[in-house]
Amino acid sequence: MTILKAGLLLFSLFYLLPLGISAALYGANGAGRDWWGADRSSAGLLPPAGRNAGAVVRVFAAPTVRWRGIFAVHCWIVFKPEGAASYTRYDYTAWGEPIRLNGFEPDGRWFGQTPEVVFAADGAAAAALIPRMRDAIAGYAWSNQGDYRAWPGPNSNTFVAAVMDAVPGIPVTLPPTAVGKDYPYDGRWLRPTASGTGLRLTLGGYAGVTLGWVEGIEVNILGAVAGIDLRRPAIKLPGLGRIGTRGPDGSGTPPAVAAVP
Repeated sequence: MTILKAGLLLFSLFYLLPLGISAALYGANGAGRDWWGADRSSAGLLPPAGRNAGAVVRVFAAPTVRWRGIFAVHCWIVFKPEGAASYTRYDYTAWGEPIRLNGFEPDGRWFGQTPEVVFAADGAAAAALIPRMRDAIAGYAWSNQGDYRAWPGPNSNTFVAAVMDAVPGIPVTLPPTAVGKDYPYDGRWLRPTASGTGLRLTLGGYAGVTLGWVEGIEVNILGAVAGIDLRRPAIKLPGLGRIGTRGPDGSGTPPAVAAVP
């Protein structure tokens, strides 16, 4: 009984309490009101495109629409080859064709919520990534109408995680609030992490454990992730995300990478 009580206490502290706080913040901020008319303009997070501009790759995340923002973020991918006149944005959505091309501003606010940069690569590093990311997008298994499932996946975060997995050595991980990132999109319940520094075990996306130098220690229960970041000390909590050491740019992520294997 003591073990059961300890387990319930830990579950309450690291899962129920953070989600309760996130729900209270959501209500206090008035998020979700008039969500359809909310601002979706550019947040100014991308360098200008153009003939003399280098290649760029970005992964963005922002709290998802309405009450679901209490629990989860929506992630998407943006890239631009060297010299291209515009950016290309890929989302995985529940409406229309699942893989949505240029449906929104590349760095647009997600129904009023300003996105954060999860991953960034510029110049030669970005140029090396783009062909492999394109191939991963073209070969994504869950690309037919009706494939999208908000929970436990495959959803927008499953899609982005799959593309990142296809590029070995990416030195970041999706936020702990990216519900669906641990869904086994390729049917493999045990696989190396995208960074190549650890392993991820997932039971159909409903539960699992991730251990890695980049990913830290993550425990997934019903899509909600709690854990510890060891490389850059922080805790990861459902609803609240990553709390701790920030990147050099003030975000929770490192700056643009110089090279990716």
